[in-house]
Amino acid sequence: MSKHNKWSYVFLLAVILSGAACSTQTPEAATQAPEGAAKSLGERFRAVVSPEVELPAGTPLRVRLSNPVGSAHSRVGEKFESTLDSPVVLSDRVVLPKGASVFGSVTQAVASGRLKTPARLALTLEKLEWKGESYPLQTSTVARAAQSHKKRNLALIGGGSAAGAGIGALAGGGSGALIGAGIGAAAGTGGAYATGKNDILLPAETLLTFRLQSPVKIKTG
Repeated sequence: MSKHNKWSYVFLLAVILSGAACSTQTPEAATQAPEGAAKSLGERFRAVVSPEVELPAGTPLRVRLSNPVGSAHSRVGEKFESTLDSPVVLSDRVVLPKGASVFGSVTQAVASGRLKTPARLALTLEKLEWKGESYPLQTSTVARAAQSHKKRNLALIGGGSAAGAGIGALAGGGSGALIGAGIGAAAGTGGAYATGKNDILLPAETLLTFRLQSPVKIKTG
């Protein structure tokens, strides 16, 4: 083999080997780049268009009662219906619109007694329904308590005693005054018994605000 042909052969061999090396590396690089780009794009797409949104604990739910609830006629465990009065917004995004159905129950209902036992009423939310989906809820409790009867009853009874004493004075004082005071006290007690009930009533359309105690995932798709 001549010297010229020898160098031509070496050059040709080098070109072939170089081409083989490029052919083994280029497809790998070509497959890696699109895969990485697709993965990054997919992650960003899922972040923007997620099938679920999680409402964190502490999220307020402002609802409007659909039916009345009261300490006198409601019972523990009794269900009530309401609707969202304000949309639930998370990161400038409306997750739940105004009007979504929300259901709750009575956790305490104590009717007002006469001369004692102030009325008490407590409610909590249990379930939310939206777009055919149902979501269990754990929320704070909204409670109401009537003012104690004690001061009011004492005023009524005291007023009756004073009036009775006046009647006794007209009857001649002395023992008559004592008799009159007794009659007045009895009349005052009777008045307190007749008027001493002070129940709690939350009529339909009443606005109440509860807060989530545990997160809730809402489907957005």
